[in-house]
Amino acid sequence: MRVIFLRKRYVFSGIIIFIILLLSGIFLFNFWGTRETTPTLVEPIYQGKTDEPHVSLTINVDWGEDIVPKMLEVLEAKNVQATFFITGRFAEKFPEIVRQIDAQGQEIGNHGYSHPHPDRLTVQQNMEEIKKTEEILRKLINKEIFLFAPPYGERGPNCLKAAENLGYKTILWTADTIDWQEPPPSVDTLVKRVTEKKLTNGTIILMHPKPHTLEALPIIIDVIRAKGYEFKKVSEII
Repeated sequence: MRVIFLRKRYVFSGIIIFIILLLSGIFLFNFWGTRETTPTLVEPIYQGKTDEPHVSLTINVDWGEDIVPKMLEVLEAKNVQATFFITGRFAEKFPEIVRQIDAQGQEIGNHGYSHPHPDRLTVQQNMEEIKKTEEILRKLINKEIFLFAPPYGERGPNCLKAAENLGYKTILWTADTIDWQEPPPSVDTLVKRVTEKKLTNGTIILMHPKPHTLEALPIIIDVIRAKGYEFKKVSEII
């Protein structure tokens, strides 16, 4: 009887140990498996490096074919380089403007093809928007494009994943001129929004080709320079 008792005890203990090991294995599999299969998305860039007094002007272009050439005149006269994020449909309609931007030494980035809301699209649809524009821009300027500014500043996981899959850096902004608002803000408002509290090392400034932005542009450049900052392309400060 004693021998049988010991065997039953060992069997019971073995069953308990097996259950503990099984549950531990299930827990570890779920924990580490989830960590490994759910990668962290690369966050968008809101500001450049802060170790030097430099800033970037970014101009998102889906319209304004009458304004962009005049902005280029101001940038050339002021010896300033900026980064233009251009939609594919704009580039198709106005290829000479895109070539002019590039010929002047300005930087060109990707702004999607049709200016949709990225957060309403799937990853694949976002990738198609980016790739279509990339192909158009590459044919026009024969350069690799690796900077992406999502329309409306939307930065949901589908948008970020699409850009990451295609090797793009997603660029947003530190200071917004709010020149896109209607009715249009005053020139003074545009200038103050990007030259006061939000102006610091690495500031990325958002603007669009609007008439009031064109009027504010030389003032913005002069004020920022007077404060000791240097203008550089986005790729040079991130």
